[in-house]
Amino acid sequence: MPVEPAPDQPAWWTRAVVYQVYPRSFMDSDGDGIGDLGGLLQRLDHLEDLGVDVVWLSPIYPSPQADNGYDISDYQDVDPLFGDLTQLDQLIAALHERGMKLVMDLVVNHTSDAHPWFLESRASRTSPKRDWYWWRPPRPGMAAGTPGAEPTNWHSFFSGSTWELDEASGEYYLHLFDRRQPDLNWENPEVRQAVYAMMRWWLDRGVDGFRMDVINMISKDVTPDGELHDGPPLPGLAYGDGSASYLCGPRIHEFLQEMHAAVVAGHESTLLLVGEMPGVTVEQARLFTDPARREVDMVFQFEHVGLDHGVSKWDHRPLRMRDLKASFGRWQAGLAEAGWNSLYWDNHDQPRAVSRFGDDSPRYRRDSATCLATLLHLHRGTPYVYQGEELGMANAPFDSLDDFRDIESLNHYAQAVAAGEDPAQVLAALRRTSRDNARTPVQWDASEHAGFTTGKPWLAVNPDHVRWNAAAQRRDPRSVLAHHKRLIALRHENPVVALGDFTMLLPDHDDVYAFTRSLDGETLLVVCNLGGHEHRLAGLLPEAVGAELVLGNLPDGPPAVLRPWEARVLRPT
Repeated sequence: MPVEPAPDQPAWWTRAVVYQVYPRSFMDSDGDGIGDLGGLLQRLDHLEDLGVDVVWLSPIYPSPQADNGYDISDYQDVDPLFGDLTQLDQLIAALHERGMKLVMDLVVNHTSDAHPWFLESRASRTSPKRDWYWWRPPRPGMAAGTPGAEPTNWHSFFSGSTWELDEASGEYYLHLFDRRQPDLNWENPEVRQAVYAMMRWWLDRGVDGFRMDVINMISKDVTPDGELHDGPPLPGLAYGDGSASYLCGPRIHEFLQEMHAAVVAGHESTLLLVGEMPGVTVEQARLFTDPARREVDMVFQFEHVGLDHGVSKWDHRPLRMRDLKASFGRWQAGLAEAGWNSLYWDNHDQPRAVSRFGDDSPRYRRDSATCLATLLHLHRGTPYVYQGEELGMANAPFDSLDDFRDIESLNHYAQAVAAGEDPAQVLAALRRTSRDNARTPVQWDASEHAGFTTGKPWLAVNPDHVRWNAAAQRRDPRSVLAHHKRLIALRHENPVVALGDFTMLLPDHDDVYAFTRSLDGETLLVVCNLGGHEHRLAGLLPEAVGAELVLGNLPDGPPAVLRPWEARVLRPT
């Protein structure tokens, strides 16, 4: 296990690299086409060889799978789809034996509508658990079920209203996401205590922390008499934007500090608490991650993955690299003195990084994947590697709507086509942005189903696995996999990578992303070309021309020329 720091030393996770496993797509051990814990146990050598310190496991709890496990029906068990608690115990032990930690995904803004808590809450208006969820009558003077009678005008993340009518009681329940994901009412102290007890149960089992899904949505802005507020109308929709009422609500810091005291206190030096927080600002993140406030260790923010969005994620806008630099630089500066950054390009909810931020053409796929990895891992913060990213996995060539499985994508297609949008254009947006791009099975080898399963995979394997796979890359010292190993080793070996100050250079350049990291008299200069054209360094960064090369992603070339998608980590002389 990572050595516990002395009280005056930085936390262990400042030097760590996290690897996210989306179990459904990682490795299948029983031939049913769905990844499972048995498969993950079979591939631990891959993670150990890569050098990661933490495995973040996406939800494996019992679930109806309306949202691929983010609709939990039992917080204290394993869905038979993925295995059982015995296998999870084996996984915890095996990771610990290899010096790695396990972080569980925790979804406590909402549950499944099949969770016993909700079933009891729904049973009657007088149920003892009625107030564990957000139940509200229709608007005054309107009949339940009438369009516009919903308690607020909020638009759901998964399309339509955030309110679902329960015919039996004549009241609506709140769901910010799918209708089968009712929101828990954190205003009720019984809810909070039940959640904390469950978290302690997992820690007692050996789990090393939690990544908490949309945790900044648990506090809703409610009036003293229990009313929620309408949001401003959304263009072209019959709904409003309710985010001001549920993003970083008025009691969010109180709730997280209470959670920390009830669950984490006394174990701060060994556990990791990560808060996924859509819409969080730098200023807010500084408060959430300031160690003195005892809330979370780091946040997952989404500013940089929204830079190519128009009015929605499906409305694509070309990404300007200077905007990416401005965003990253703002977060590096904002959390420099207090707080900590999570560093990531993609995850189970985002398209593949090499297709989105890089160039997945045959010519530049390897170079852009390694360039992006270098850029990310050399920032100040904790890097996250999403499964397959270390192989340069790319977006999938979805031919038709039948190829998609993601509920968000399918709901968007149905709604957009019903509203009169061109089906071909909607499908093109899905191909670019759908979460299914990140969920195609990991490409282990060149066999029929990429070594993922002996059966039929739940989501088709990307056909490019014949060339782009782990088995081939293990034999290639220049592969994307080999480069990730070198980057992770550099972070472990050199304190300046983990803890050094960050200074942005050339903030207005369209292609060249450059910065320095400095600590205790040592400085590293990082220079990355995020484009397909050469750039001469003499006029841009003359100090880079004669600097010592610490790590690069391309073979030796002219020191004064930065080639397309070239990344260099340098030690100025």
